[in-house]
Amino acid sequence: MSEKKILDKGFVKLIDILGDDRTAVKSARVSYGKELSSEERDKKLIYYLMEHKHHSPFEHQVFTFHIKTPIFVARQWMRHRIGSYNEISRRYTTKYAEEFYIPNHIRTQDTKNKQGSIKVDDNERIKKVISLINGLYNETFKIYNELLEMGVAREMARIVLPVGQYTQFYWTVNTRSLMNFLNLRADSHAQWEIQQYAIALANVFKEKLPWTYEAFIKFEYRGDLLK
Repeated sequence: MSEKKILDKGFVKLIDILGDDRTAVKSARVSYGKELSSEERDKKLIYYLMEHKHHSPFEHQVFTFHIKTPIFVARQWMRHRIGSYNEISRRYTTKYAEEFYIPNHIRTQDTKNKQGSIKVDDNERIKKVISLINGLYNETFKIYNELLEMGVAREMARIVLPVGQYTQFYWTVNTRSLMNFLNLRADSHAQWEIQQYAIALANVFKEKLPWTYEAFIKFEYRGDLLK
């Protein structure tokens, strides 16, 4: 499946999908002992379900994604509990342990909005902050390797690694839960980094389930980044 690059080293990759737009239609119509009808009537039913918040039929459309993201983004992501996760473990492997998120901009805290941040235009300040971040990564990764060379177990050596390190995980999620994720994360109130992943997920959703996505945007979406 196609891979969508995110941030400096991250990605979203669709691994598998179960169902299509008409899967929701069939699961809704089973209540009446019926299945599919014409394209026009099937699409109209999806709109009706979404508008009137009959969301259970959308639980039968299921995505599996492979995600690569900084740990601090993953920790926000995994607060979305209705889904299945399997993550790379630093207890078992050092593979990709050298990969850290290097931002291409710096943001300061918004003094009026506790959830908000503001991009900095001061190039000297940006260079200094990114240099400090990069320096920390280099030092902690050096210590991590020294601990391993001293025979310290991987599960213990990892405690020095920062949350800017990249992690990878599989995420299996139904469309109902994906829509909840997009409502919260494809929104300007969310952290900028996770917004970028949410937008990429939305593009996959739109491509694979166009009727459902269209109905979601029209009746259910509460954020401000998607169209």
